[in-house]
Amino acid sequence: MTRPAGPPIAAVSERPAGREFTSHRHDGEPDYRAIQQSEEFSGLRRRLRLFVFPMSALFFCWYMTFVLLSAYAHGFMSHKLAGEINTGTVLGLMQFASTIAIVLAYRRFARKELDPEVDRIHELAGVDKR
Repeated sequence: MTRPAGPPIAAVSERPAGREFTSHRHDGEPDYRAIQQSEEFSGLRRRLRLFVFPMSALFFCWYMTFVLLSAYAHGFMSHKLAGEINTGTVLGLMQFASTIAIVLAYRRFARKELDPEVDRIHELAGVDKR
């Protein structure tokens, strides 16, 4: 998340976090600062990071292993497994399979862990669901 390039803004929402996030202006606009500073939003971001960063690191290591094996282990990667199919081909196809598995795992995680929290924040902000 980027921060503005000026001095910190001293104005902090006077509303306690965890209540409603509608602004005092009566125009129905959510109080985005209160949402960002709430415990609910912080918990949502924490949960997201606890999934995304380890999964990204795991996939990056798997990908770099494939790249390094392709570059330096020609004998291993060209080993024939069945007919014209070699180890390199199988590991390359596993890259696609692992990407699909990560997408499906994230989809399940988001549905079970993140979406209920997002709905709660929408409810507190008085925003209609999409």
